[in-house]
Amino acid sequence: MSDIARFPVYDLHSHTRASDGLLTPQALVQRAVEMRVGVLAITDHDSVSGVSEAQQAVIEQDLPIKVVPGVEISTVWENHEIHIVGLNIDIHHPTMTAFLAAQHACRQARAERIAERLEKAAVPGALAGAARLADGGVITRGHFARFLVEQGRADNIAQVFKNYLARGKTGYVPPQWCTIEQAIDAIHHSGGCAVLAHPGRYGLSAKWLKRLVAFFVRPAGMQWKWRNVSKRQMSVRN
Repeated sequence: MSDIARFPVYDLHSHTRASDGLLTPQALVQRAVEMRVGVLAITDHDSVSGVSEAQQAVIEQDLPIKVVPGVEISTVWENHEIHIVGLNIDIHHPTMTAFLAAQHACRQARAERIAERLEKAAVPGALAGAARLADGGVITRGHFARFLVEQGRADNIAQVFKNYLARGKTGYVPPQWCTIEQAIDAIHHSGGCAVLAHPGRYGLSAKWLKRLVAFFVRPAGMQWKWRNVSKRQMSVRN
């Protein structure tokens, strides 16, 4: 048995070109194998369109890796954008399908408003540019950032966010995402496990971070989740 099979590396948060990743699903699983990853979760922003392509690539190329179907859902909590990852979900479940369709509509509306604000700031063609970079995937602020770098408006992505897309800047549009409860409910109904994504990246104080974690792991929600977790899901979570 290979070392990869006996001691697999887990990467449970990854993006493809279905959202703001730079690699196709096929290229991502190949890259993951090169990096000795044995279990890879595909968790694009509000999209599951890259999951099937990744799983098919594993089958066709007989790659030594397990692809976990997932998604990263954008939510709003106390005026903060918080991301919830769903792992081991049924990507074809009607609840998840309908939920993500609503999220996509919100994303498109926000993208159009961002483009309008940039247009007024003498940055034309932002929506078309972001859509081109998204290449059929969901449009994210990352695509606008890459477009602005292409246009010479900034030297790098971080500079774009600082000068154009951060809260209070020209291209900032407040998100109108779902609530944390709605995201968790959709994940649970599709058979998955909900995870609070990168809690250290929200710029919250220790007091607010504690409130966020407490809100996420409220006893009632935890009891519901544990009662409905299968052995197969437990193996992925643990």
